[in-house]
Amino acid sequence: MCFEDEAGCTRRPPHGRTWGRRGVTPVVTVSGRRSGCLSVAGLIAVRPGSRTRLCHRLRVHRGGKGERRSLGERDYIQLLDGVHQLVKAPIVLVWDRLDTHVSRAMREMIDERNWLTVFLLPAYSPELNPVEGLWAHGKRSLANLASVALDRLETLVRNRLKRLQYRPAVLDGFLAGTGLDLDPPPPP
Repeated sequence: MCFEDEAGCTRRPPHGRTWGRRGVTPVVTVSGRRSGCLSVAGLIAVRPGSRTRLCHRLRVHRGGKGERRSLGERDYIQLLDGVHQLVKAPIVLVWDRLDTHVSRAMREMIDERNWLTVFLLPAYSPELNPVEGLWAHGKRSLANLASVALDRLETLVRNRLKRLQYRPAVLDGFLAGTGLDLDPPPPP
């Protein structure tokens, strides 16, 4: 069973808390100009008797004219094909109702893959998706960080995600945070 979600990162850091001297407010200076962004698709794969896995796909958008500013159907399918090669088993995918996920092109690509079964989360239910916890964790680690270049931000995000790939207990924590019980029911 796999859960998928996407997020974006820009050079403008998310707000966070920090320590500072009394009476001196810490200030993080960032550029106001738009200079591209990162789109990240993350997938947490859970399999009984196996460790929880994290797979991701990252795309840099430099802000060129006519350039798409998000991941497309091909990006998601390539992520799913890669996960299928990794787990070597049929996939039950749970994801949100993003327009790219429910598009006609995506439905056609899903229908071509007999090993893939897709379920949509109810509308406005991020608390049921463990990948939302992943994004909260990742963005908290980037809080108050003013990256000087988009390439540097890409490296930081890749490193943070790579580190989480080797921490299945943290991934299990994101899953536990949803309150979902994925254990099969006992036999009658």
